[in-house]
Amino acid sequence: MRVLLVDDDPRFRALLRHHLTCIWPEAQIDSYDPVARGPVPEGYLAQAYDVVLLDHAWPGGDGFAWLADLGGRKGFAPVIFLLEDDSAGLGDAARRVGAFAAIATRKIDHEKLVSAVRAAALNQAQARSAWRGAADARELQTFSGAYLPGYRRVRRIAGGSVSELFLAENIQAGTLVVLKVTRDHRRSDGVDQAFSRFIQEYEIIRGIRHPHVVRLFDLGVTDDFAYLVMEYFARGDLRAQMTGPLKPARALGFALEIATALDAIHRAGILHRDLKPGNVMVRDDGSLALIDFGLAKHRALELEITDKGLIFGTPHYMSPEQGHAQPTDARSDLYSLGVVLHELLTGIKPYDGDNPMAIIYQHAKAPIPRLPPALQSLQPLLDRLLAKRREDRYESAGAAIAAIDEYLQVVRRAELAA
Repeated sequence: MRVLLVDDDPRFRALLRHHLTCIWPEAQIDSYDPVARGPVPEGYLAQAYDVVLLDHAWPGGDGFAWLADLGGRKGFAPVIFLLEDDSAGLGDAARRVGAFAAIATRKIDHEKLVSAVRAAALNQAQARSAWRGAADARELQTFSGAYLPGYRRVRRIAGGSVSELFLAENIQAGTLVVLKVTRDHRRSDGVDQAFSRFIQEYEIIRGIRHPHVVRLFDLGVTDDFAYLVMEYFARGDLRAQMTGPLKPARALGFALEIATALDAIHRAGILHRDLKPGNVMVRDDGSLALIDFGLAKHRALELEITDKGLIFGTPHYMSPEQGHAQPTDARSDLYSLGVVLHELLTGIKPYDGDNPMAIIYQHAKAPIPRLPPALQSLQPLLDRLLAKRREDRYESAGAAIAAIDEYLQVVRRAELAA
């Protein structure tokens, strides 16, 4: 028995868990806190669950609105709606909106709850069987031509010349994941650098387990395709948080998390080489995770897949040495961190121009921008991170962490005093 329980109250969730485990001791009961996590992502069908228990209300939330949404999704798992009481015929209203059943919770009728859950599970088992034999089932498990049974396509996120990204539901795990799919296009010399870089991305970070680094779940090869299965971030990337200058404490807090991620990958011998807000994702709890290691470089790998003389990365966030195709090291990632921090603090990038080469030139030759007067106390930190010469930057991500944390503590004390 697998149950998804949508409610914000840990005590109420514990009560329901007790009722269910009395009958199904091995039941897997997963909690979804609507206050902390927000709406269930569009396209998610909870197909791995036998039943979804949905509460009628929580602070700032309307369970009936959620029921109308989830009940309107074709193929969504059966929903048992949890009402405070059914004195006003709300149960009938819930069933009309899409609930499989409705249960009053002011005084839970154990037998009624168990009976409803058992009937919903049977209904879901029949629905799963019908879906597997449906005409469109294979099509919904095909991604850029790659047939990946066990994953249901929700939507295409993005695509380019090398790979495509899809949001998918892991039918067994009951989670949303991102699938990155690429085709193996061999050149006449038998080498496909894009494909090799794709495989290397997985090899680079599969061994890293860190709270601020994306989690990769699987790598697979099927026919002429390779695919990565990775963590999905419903709240998007750091750019969504950057609608304007952030308060110094928040900006420094973000920078500290990014620096911590850089420290973890640098200790593993990895350079990211494409640090930017679009490659920093926000988890449900508000913490950050570094993603996209497609341009990363591992010192222990013999395969060198970057063509010499070519510049890879994003000009606005590139260190002077990377922009001029010179050797890079961990301090190059710290320069990119400085660019991100400047943007977090001011709302603008330190350098801009009409074309990429103009921006690259400024990174190497233009003076380091001055922060506004109210942020002048943070200028020494930016000066070290954005130093033109690597030798003048912090010597490591660990040193940058110590410096950022020191500034953060000073800023927090000032904010408390104000």
